[in-house]
Formats: sequence, C-alpha cells, structure tokens
Amino acid sequence: MLVFSVETSCDETSVCIMKEDKTILSHIVYSQAIHTKHGGVVPELASRAHLEILQQITKEALKESGVKLNEINLFSATCGPGLIGGLLIGSTFAKSLSIGNNKPFIPINHLEAHALSSFYNNEIKFPHLSLLITGGHTQIYFLENYNKIILIGETIDDAIGEAFDKVAKMLGLSYPGGPEIEKKALEGNENSFKLPQPLINEDNFNFSFSGLKTSVNLIAKKNIIDENFIRNMSASFQKCVGAILTLKLNTVITKLYKNNTKNLSVSVVGGVANNDYLKKCFKNLEKKENIEFIYPPKYMMNDNAAMIAWATILKYKNNHDLNFKPNPRLTI
Repeated sequence: MLVFSVETSCDETSVCIMKEDKTILSHIVYSQAIHTKHGGVVPELASRAHLEILQQITKEALKESGVKLNEINLFSATCGPGLIGGLLIGSTFAKSLSIGNNKPFIPINHLEAHALSSFYNNEIKFPHLSLLITGGHTQIYFLENYNKIILIGETIDDAIGEAFDKVAKMLGLSYPGGPEIEKKALEGNENSFKLPQPLINEDNFNFSFSGLKTSVNLIAKKNIIDENFIRNMSASFQKCVGAILTLKLNTVITKLYKNNTKNLSVSVVGGVANNDYLKKCFKNLEKKENIEFIYPPKYMMNDNAAMIAWATILKYKNNHDLNFKPNPRLTI
C-alpha cells in the first residue's frame, strides 16, 4: 500500500510518499523564506506560497519515488488545526488527487500526527506521556493507547515557539526565533537575568509564557540592546523556559505515577524539540526520575508530511472521509 500525504497547516509546504511498512520513498519539505522579513508568518503569504509550490514538489516526489500517481492507494492531508487558507489548499489538493484517481481521502489531525510521530522510530509502552512543543502549541497528552489520547495540560496564552519568536524579535534577531536564540545563548550567561516562571507552583499541568515574554520586553527597554545583552538575555530566557518545562513535567510525573516510573517514557515532539539545550534539561530530569525521554526522527519534528503519512498508516487507513471540512481549531 502506498500513501501520499500533504502538510500545509502553517509555513511549511510538504509532501510524502510512504509505504505501509513505513518506508519513505520521497519526503519533501519546503520552508517558506518569505516570512523572515516580517518577523513571523503572514497567513495570506503562506497560502499563496502553498499554491505556488505544492504542484511542483508533488511532481518532484513522484519522480524521486518512481511511483505513478495512479499507483497511490490512499491520499491524506492535514485538516486542522492551523491557518485556514493553508488547510484548504492542502486538503483540496489531496482530495482532488483522490477523486481523480478514484482512491480514498483521509483527513488527519496535525496535533495527533505530532503526538504519534515518536512511534515511528521507538517502541512505545502504554500509558505514555507526550509533550508537544511547537510554534502554535504547548501541550501535554496522556496516551492510554493509540486511540485514547487525552489532553491534560496546555498553555493558557502564548505557545512556547511563539514566545521564542517574539523574544527574538525584541532582540532584533531574525525569524524563526528559536534557532537564533539557541545560537546566541551559547555565548551568554544564563544567570544574567532573573525571569519569572509563571504557573510552576499552581496545582495544574498548564503553562503560561505571556508574562515571561513581557518581562523580557520590560528589561530590554531599560537596557542597550547590544551583542552582549542579546547573548545574556537569550541564555537567561532559554534557561527559564527549560526550567518551566521540566518543573511542569516533574509535577505531572509525580502526580500521575508517584514513585512507579520504572516503565514510563515521555516523548517530546514538535519543532521546539530540536533545541539542544532543552534536550539537556530533559536528560537531567530523565536521570532524576528514572524515566526515558524519546524523540521522533529529526525530519519529523518540524511540520512535515512524513508524520501525516505515518499517522495515516498507523491508525487511520480505514477512516475515509472525503467530505471532512478543514477546521483551524481542530482538537484531538
């Protein structure tokens, strides 16, 4: 069985052709550079870029894989959450191919695809925790099995990736901000600024990053934003984020599992999971709590069509729904 999948929920345009045994025949991710000068994603520009590139990379994927379009068995696409323009373009494109080739179309939840991405290269034991950290979401899921995925904590305001981007913009760094802050932080003093850690003492599993972002802004206005300040603030901000994530995860683990963490594993998924400093923070928690942190392949961390294809194969290959309407606020 061959699956052709499309991902266009934000500013990456991606297609993937995957076999049922999870062999990837072609996987193309096109990152839209047009948003860099705006310091963030402009929805209208993202939609136009998807339109311009989607047909081109589909032809490239078919050529690379040696597969003909009529040999595809299933077509799938991200149908939410995300920017509605991009969701409409990607899902309509995949639906059109499914109709033209008389094959089923399968709508995929972007968040669920992220949560399941670590299952591609790891053997997961249930129950399982998944920390989803992206530009638009910061969430903790409790997975009882493939089909029962329960949201137990999330950000009440800004997502972690958004906070990285906005702080980077305050410091005059380019978009996307996460990699820029991580790079500058390598040469900074992480103890230069004491920043707030919202909600860490609250009796819940939720996050908040708005106050942290505001604190950075207030400090920046009182200082000269030179290279030294940028490095030190980047390091201090990154340290604060790492502390928030690990403290909250520690709260979850302590409350849900008490001392029985022998077989517990926690997957960290989404684009922000690429941050090496945060991985070190999780490594320390791993040793302290006797748990295992696992990650999907690097090419499945940012928004990509491979995770959409994998979710299609893993649990949705029989859930056909050509009439599914894209939903920008789709939840699991």
